[in-house]
Amino acid sequence: MSNAEGTRVVAQSDGAGRADAEQIPDTERPPGVEQIPDAERPPGVERAPGSERAPAAETAGSGRSSAPERVVDAEKDGAEKDGAEQLPERARTGAWKIPGAEKVPGAGDSGARTAPGAEKAEAGQDTEAEKAPGGTPEPAAPASADPADLTAQTAPMDAVVATAPAARVVATAPVDPVVTTTPVDPAELELTRPRGLPGLFWKDLAQVDFGPRRFRLGPARERLETVSQSFLTGFNAVIAGETGRIDDIHEELRGFAYEGAGMACTTLDVLTITGGRRLRDLLSGQGMRYPHMIHMGAGWAYARLHMRPMWGIRSVHPLLRWLAFDGFGFHQGFFATDRTVGRQRSAGLMDRTRRAIFDQGLGRMLWFHECAGVDDVILRIAEFPPGRRADLWSGVGLAATYTGGASAAELERLSVAAAEDGFRAHLVQGSAFACASRLISGIVPEHTVAATPALCGVEVDEAGGWTDTALIALGHNAHSGDHYQIWRAGIRKAWARRNRDS
Repeated sequence: MSNAEGTRVVAQSDGAGRADAEQIPDTERPPGVEQIPDAERPPGVERAPGSERAPAAETAGSGRSSAPERVVDAEKDGAEKDGAEQLPERARTGAWKIPGAEKVPGAGDSGARTAPGAEKAEAGQDTEAEKAPGGTPEPAAPASADPADLTAQTAPMDAVVATAPAARVVATAPVDPVVTTTPVDPAELELTRPRGLPGLFWKDLAQVDFGPRRFRLGPARERLETVSQSFLTGFNAVIAGETGRIDDIHEELRGFAYEGAGMACTTLDVLTITGGRRLRDLLSGQGMRYPHMIHMGAGWAYARLHMRPMWGIRSVHPLLRWLAFDGFGFHQGFFATDRTVGRQRSAGLMDRTRRAIFDQGLGRMLWFHECAGVDDVILRIAEFPPGRRADLWSGVGLAATYTGGASAAELERLSVAAAEDGFRAHLVQGSAFACASRLISGIVPEHTVAATPALCGVEVDEAGGWTDTALIALGHNAHSGDHYQIWRAGIRKAWARRNRDS
């Protein structure tokens, strides 16, 4: 479900944005020069030793905008003088330029502002200092003493460089280096475990180790354990109040992290009786591209709380909410393996529709239980009664396409086995569901691209389109479990019609 990411340039300046900057009286300012008394000098700006007159800038009309003018007190030659020392002619043009104080993109109100007249300079025109007949520049009008402008002009100053024969004040707007977010593995994402009651919900990533769980071990073990760690990392991110950190995880793993986030939000909603507020906020906000996975995660929460998903989940998507029973089935298979897989028991208090979706989630779990071993998955499904195999095949197709772990040749063998069992259409339906989920997230990994032709006989876009076609056929009022089953059947019909036409 993205979901990598962006580059930020942050321009910071010490003291910028302070609203209490005071206006400098014009009577205390030499013509064309802004004088800053010692009492009003911004913090961090020191008086340069020796001469304190700012140097002449480049001539006006050079094609570049000048930075805000800053001049410290005029130097004194040992004698009392009234007013500031006469400045060079170029200073009287108002074209003083301080290196490094150009306007910083993205600095907002806190960054350095372009001095008045800079718009003309950028267009290659003369600045506001117009040349008089004979080539002698006329004195520039005093700069605006608006407090906000003055604050922006004097704030981004962090160094004073003295040079002979005059001191040059070098103003630079401190710019942080370009920050690029590098996707990380879930185990490397550092989250702060909360204290108190929320900390009791914290999940240890080691609990998804396939060894202690007595799952089959194979070549895909590392990948599948990483997927499981992503799930728990998403859960912990919500508990820690750092849901935004989920997007730091690798793109193709984010869907699993949002599944865990769905579990966390639902758990907190049920325990705090919020009516599903956190889950709705996640679905309509940061996790809006992962609705399938989040609803599956909600089913995990109800399973952990020993409840049935429909008790309190009516306020979310009217049709996708049935995927909570998929997550419920996955959870039961993962944590109660002996009972659910070994003895082939399902949860009670469920009607036929709910049990069918439960088995789809159990089929997804079998892909993990058998460590993506195609031959082992085929043998495991064969152990179940024929009446449950169709939905198990559907879950296997979903996991094989969305999660990966098997080669295209192995998946073709899986497709042949499903056809021999009479449930090829159900395998295709689960695979198409995975394609739709990946397309909505905007992230279609290579293993999904390779798996879809092997299982569905078409590319990802076409398989995902079958789910849209079947959903549109249901109309706008689809909400019940029967509607959800009709949706699944519509996907199978779309695949059958496509094969018949071809």
